[in-house]
Amino acid sequence: MVIKLQVALSFVAIISILCGFCTAYTPADNYLISCGSSVNTKVGRRVFVADSDSGSVTLTTPKSAAVKASPDTPWSGSDSDEAAPALYQTARVFTAPSSYSFGISRPGRHFVRLHFFAFACQGYDLAAASFKVSTQDVVLMDGFAPENKTTDGTTSSAVRREFLLYVTRDTLVVTFVPLVAGGGLAFVNAVEVVSVPDDLIVHPVRTSSDQLLDPAVMPLQTAYRVNVGGAAVAADGDTLTREWTTDERYLAASISRSVNISTQELVYNGRLDYLPGQATADDAPDIVYATARELAMSDTVDQLAWQFDVDERPSSYLIRFHWCNIVGMAVAPHLLSIDAYVGSHVVVTGLNLSMIGNGALAVPYYKDFILDSSDPSGKIAVYVASSSSMKMNRSTLPGPILNGVEIMKMHFSSGSVVVVEPTAGSKAQHLAIVLGSVCGAFAAVSIAAVLVIFLRKKEEKVLPTPSSSRSQSPTPWMPLLDRLSLRSRRPGASGTGSSKFAVDRDMIPIAASPVPSYRFPFAVLRDATNDFDERLVIGAGGFGKVYRATLPDGTSVAVKRASPESRQGAREFRTEIELLSGLRHRHLVSLVGYCDEGDEMILLYEYMEHGSLRSRLYGAGAATAERALGWAQRLEACAGAARGLLYLHTALAKPVIHRDVKSSNILLDGGLAARVADFGLSRAGPELEETHVSTAVKGSFGQLTTKSDVYSLGVVLLEALCARPVVDPRLPKPMVNLVEWALHWQGRGELDKIVDRRIAAAVRPQALRKYGETAARCLAARGADRPAMEDVVWSLQFVTRLQDDDGLEFSDVNSLSLVRELMPPLDSRRTSSHQNEAGCEEGEGATDASFTDVDVSVSMRGVFWQMVNVGGR
Repeated sequence: MVIKLQVALSFVAIISILCGFCTAYTPADNYLISCGSSVNTKVGRRVFVADSDSGSVTLTTPKSAAVKASPDTPWSGSDSDEAAPALYQTARVFTAPSSYSFGISRPGRHFVRLHFFAFACQGYDLAAASFKVSTQDVVLMDGFAPENKTTDGTTSSAVRREFLLYVTRDTLVVTFVPLVAGGGLAFVNAVEVVSVPDDLIVHPVRTSSDQLLDPAVMPLQTAYRVNVGGAAVAADGDTLTREWTTDERYLAASISRSVNISTQELVYNGRLDYLPGQATADDAPDIVYATARELAMSDTVDQLAWQFDVDERPSSYLIRFHWCNIVGMAVAPHLLSIDAYVGSHVVVTGLNLSMIGNGALAVPYYKDFILDSSDPSGKIAVYVASSSSMKMNRSTLPGPILNGVEIMKMHFSSGSVVVVEPTAGSKAQHLAIVLGSVCGAFAAVSIAAVLVIFLRKKEEKVLPTPSSSRSQSPTPWMPLLDRLSLRSRRPGASGTGSSKFAVDRDMIPIAASPVPSYRFPFAVLRDATNDFDERLVIGAGGFGKVYRATLPDGTSVAVKRASPESRQGAREFRTEIELLSGLRHRHLVSLVGYCDEGDEMILLYEYMEHGSLRSRLYGAGAATAERALGWAQRLEACAGAARGLLYLHTALAKPVIHRDVKSSNILLDGGLAARVADFGLSRAGPELEETHVSTAVKGSFGQLTTKSDVYSLGVVLLEALCARPVVDPRLPKPMVNLVEWALHWQGRGELDKIVDRRIAAAVRPQALRKYGETAARCLAARGADRPAMEDVVWSLQFVTRLQDDDGLEFSDVNSLSLVRELMPPLDSRRTSSHQNEAGCEEGEGATDASFTDVDVSVSMRGVFWQMVNVGGR
C-alpha cells in the first residue's frame, strides 16, 4: 500500500512555490510556431506564432496544406466530448519533403520540440501518416506513425517529442519527409526551437562500463521527466518550459521481491539554498527539489524502485537523479545516506546529502549517469536504497529519498539525413509557385553566369593595382555554414569550382545549398597580402605558404595559398572547406573564407596571434625564456586541443578523424587558448559496424580510427613536457626518438629527469605522475589499449586539479604498471654502446644500461613519423 502524507504544506502552497520561485530564463532563440494556423495561439503564458505569418521562420515546401480539425474531433478518446486545445486544432500537412528553417543567433544547446495530434479533415487522414524528421546533422524520427498513445498504453491528448541538440550552425533546418511514395504524407501541429543554458549538460559522465563520456555535444531525446513525490509541472512552471509528470504510474512495489512498500510524499516549506557549483533553478524547477518521495523503512524493505518502458532496441541513456535534503533537521543529517542504482549498475553509494551543503538543509543537487546499453526487454529500473552501512537499526533511520529523475536517450540515428534547404526570401507553399521560382532562378543564373564570364575575362586583361583596390570592400558574403553544395556535385558539372572537386563518399557529410558564400575575390586577397609579399609569410607546408593579411575592414587573417608544386590539392581544399563550415568549437580554428578563382585555391582562417604550440615550445617563438610557455599554459593548451579533438570525434553521427595531429597544427590565439588546425587530411570515421577507415596518408600506417588521434595527442603531451622535437637525429641514439626515450623514464618512475628545465620547478610531482600516465596510455601500441578522447580530456582536467590543489594527492595503486607493459623488448647487445655514446648528464639527456633504441621500422609506435614534418601543410 502507498501511504501519501502531505507534510507542512497544502496543495495551494505547492502551487505558490511553483509560480513564485520560478525565475525567468531568457533564451537567445525562442521560436514557437503554430503550424497550419492563420492566427497566433496562446498556450499558458506563451504565444505560438502562425507559420503563415512568421517572418523569422522560413517554410520551404512544394506541396503542403494548412488543415483544421472539425469541431467534433475527439480529444481524449472516442468517448470524450472535450475539444482539442487550440494548438492541436490545426496542422501543416506535407505530401513532399519540406522544411522549416530557423535562424540561430547563438550556437549551443537548443530544445527542439515537435507536437503531433492526428485527426481526419479536408481529405487527409493524419493517423495514416508515416514520415521521417531530420536536421542537417541527425535523424530525429524515422518511420514515425502517430498513435496518440503513451508508453504505458493509455490514451494521450497528443504526441510530444522533445530533443536536446547542440546546434553549431547559423541556421537550423527541420525537414519532414513522407515515407510512402505517391500518396504518403507528413504533418506537424507545432514546432519549438528554444535555447537552453550552456551549463545544462556539461561535465564528463561515468558510464555503466566504468568509462567517462562527455555528452555535452551529443543529441539527446527526452524519454521521461518525472517529479518524484510531487505534482505534475506544466511548461509555465519551468524556467526552460519543460513538462514534468508524476511518478505514481512508474512505482514498482518491488522489482526484486514481491513485497508491498510504504512511502510518503514530502513537501518543503521554505527557500531552497542553491550553492555555486551545484544544481541551479534551470536544472529543475523549485517544486521538484521542494518535493520528494521517501521510503518507509522496515525489516524487509530497504529500497524504492521505479520502472520505465524504453526502446526494445538496446540504446544508451543519460539518466539524471535530482536530490534535495528536505527530510528536516529532526534526524541527524549523517543518517540520510543513500545508494542509487540503474538496473544492476551502481550510480552512487553512501551519498550523504548533508555533506553537499556542509550541513545546510534544502541544497539542490543532481547526479548524472550513462547507461551504455539498455536491456533488450525494453525496461529501465531505477532504485534508491539506504546505504548498507546504515542498515543495522532500520526502524530509526530515515528512508532513502528521491526528488526527481530524467531519462534521455542518447540519440544516434542510423538513417540518412535529408535536408530541404530554405529558399532565400520566400515561403514556397504551392507547386506552381515553386516551378515559377525555379524557372525564374534558372534564367537569372544563366544571365548571371554570362555576366561573370564576361567580367572575369575583362578582369584578366586589366587587374586593379593594390592602391586602387585598397578602399574596396570584399563582395558581400553570408556564413559558409550550411551553404556549400560540393558534396552533391558531379565531376564536371556546372558551377563554380566544379572542375576541381571530385565526389568522395568518405567526405564529411555536410548538407549544403548551391549558394556560394565566404568567397573572396582574388584581387582583394592580393591586395590584403601586398601581392603575396614574402615578408608576410608566417608559415609554409605541403599545401603552400601561409601569409598574414589584413582585410579591407581591418580584420587580421591567415591566408593559405596552394602552390603549383603542392603535394596536396583539390581534395584537401574541399575537405577543409566542408569540414570547417560544418563544425564550430572554441578549440578549432575557424574558417573565414576561401577563393577558387581560376586555378587559385586559397583558404582564409582566423589569425592566431601566438603561432603554433611547437614554435612556442622549442621553435623561434620560444627563443627567450620570457616567451617560453609556462607549465600551466602548456597544460591548458594540451587540454584545449583534446577538447577540440573530442568535439570532432563526437559532434556528428560519424566521428571525424583529424589524422594529422601534431604540435605545429595546434595554434594559440591571443589568450594562448589552443585551437586545432589543418583539416585537409580529415575524414569521417567508421560506421557503428566498422572498426576503421582506410588511409593513404604518407608516413602513417595502415588503418585509422579515433584512437589514431589519441596516439598523436600523446606525442604532443610529451613535446609539451620536454620542449623538444619528436625526432632529433642530432642527439645520442637513445634520445633520438622522443616517445621511446620518454616512456623509458616514465617506466622507471623518473619522468621528472627529462622535464624542460624552464618549467621543472613549477611541476608538482602528483600532477606529473598523472600527466605521464595519461601520455603513456595514449601511446599504447594497440589502439584498443588507448583511452577514448573523452577519457584524455578528463585526465588532463584531473592533472590541472592536482597541479592547482595543494592538498590533493594522486594515489592510484600502481600508475606505472601499464607503462612497463608498453616498453619495447630490450636488446642487451646494444646496451654498452648506448651507455658509451650517451655522454650527457642525468638531468639533460640521461640514459642507463637498461635502455636501448628500438629500430623504428619495427616499433609499433611507428605512427609518430607522421609528425616529423613539423612544417605542417
